[in-house]
Amino acid sequence: MKVVYFLVAILALTSSLVSAYDPSPLQDFCVAAKEKDGVFVNGKFCKDPKLVKAEDFFRHVEPGKTDNPVGSNVTQVFVDQLPGLNTLGIALARIDFAPKGLNAPHTHPRGTEILIVLEGTLYVGFVTSNQDGNRLFTKVLNKGDVFVFPIGLIHFQLNVGYGNAVAIAGLSSQNQELSLLQMLCLKLIRLFLLRFSPKLSRWTRL
Repeated sequence: MKVVYFLVAILALTSSLVSAYDPSPLQDFCVAAKEKDGVFVNGKFCKDPKLVKAEDFFRHVEPGKTDNPVGSNVTQVFVDQLPGLNTLGIALARIDFAPKGLNAPHTHPRGTEILIVLEGTLYVGFVTSNQDGNRLFTKVLNKGDVFVFPIGLIHFQLNVGYGNAVAIAGLSSQNQELSLLQMLCLKLIRLFLLRFSPKLSRWTRL
């Protein structure tokens, strides 16, 4: 277990190294553009406001496929999927779970997450930073329940119901991608659990 604690500590450290808030916008919107002839704001080029249309602020989200080793699928609605989010400081994700499906422990170093369960029963939780003694907060959520994961803290969701589950996560940043170092740490944690905890293999298999 010392190895797991070490890997989780490394993951928490990498989160603190890249933590930063999105700046407040100075204009009504700055729709992200692929072209490089616009104004560069928040890591994206702004589309000419005269060319912006309603479709820049719209996206349809289909249920995600959960026939994979971890039994879950996260459908991102970040700035890369919805250009109108650029500079607005928010993002969204739909999370679909098969029975016993797991959204593995991870962090969002740039923002807080608020989760609402639309269907099923989820066991969720987060771990505080070492200034609070690495306390674990967990809760079983049912349809209609809401739970908040504070900014930058390691958290997870697990379907403990008998059927499928669906949740929507709101995020206080336009982009919540993990760093390469964080992704590596998560893979190492999953590999360790798979090797030494057979009972968890269904939820940790890569």
